[in-house]
Formats: sequence, C-alpha cells, structure tokens
Amino acid sequence: MTKLLFEEETYAIRGAAFEVYRELGCGFLEAVYQESIEQELAERSVAFEAQKELSLYYKKKLLKQRYIPDLICCGKIIVEIKAVKKIVPEHKAQLLNYSKCTGMKVGLLVNFGSYPKATVERFVL
Repeated sequence: MTKLLFEEETYAIRGAAFEVYRELGCGFLEAVYQESIEQELAERSVAFEAQKELSLYYKKKLLKQRYIPDLICCGKIIVEIKAVKKIVPEHKAQLLNYSKCTGMKVGLLVNFGSYPKATVERFVL
C-alpha cells in the first residue's frame, strides 16, 4: 500500500475546509473563507502562514513582483482558496506556479464556491 506524501497533514487541512463549508455553505467571498479556515486550522493546531509573500526570479534575477499564496501549512503545503462556481485551468496553473516558486511538492486547491459541497484538489509536483 502506497502512502501519500504528507497524507496526515493534507487530511487535517481538508477536514478544516469541509468544516468551514459545513458552517458557512456557498456564496461568500474568498476573504470570508480565508479568515474562517485560518480560525479552523488554529483550532485544530495545524501550523500555517497566511498571505506569505514569495520572491520570484527570472534567469536568477530577483523580480519586483511577488506571489502571495493564501496559506502555507505545516511549512510544506500550499493551500489556494477559491470561491468560484467552477475551477478552471488558470486556477490550477496558479497553484502549480506557487509550487515551482517555493519548491514545495504538495498543494491543495480548495473551492468553496461549488454547490452542494466544497471541493479540494490535491496536486503533487
């Protein structure tokens, strides 16, 4: 049986996301879900950094532009929050770019905008 990379950590994050959806449902702005999942992760003692600025480089030269993912959990998992009807390829590309930028191997794309349930897509580079 193959064990998933950071299985326990991603399970805890997914549980927090589903709890937020159970409490709030669909229809709020991303900022509401962001703040709510931060509270839920803190209650579950899941370490996270919110809105951490990431440096970008082009041909090994630092750019002025920065990436700001919604959450970095446990120091190794990027979590990007959406509140849209449907996830599109650009959302997935955004998460993959964050992974490239940080070197982090696992990312979760959480969508609170889908009905009747939240969705969580797991990406591994």
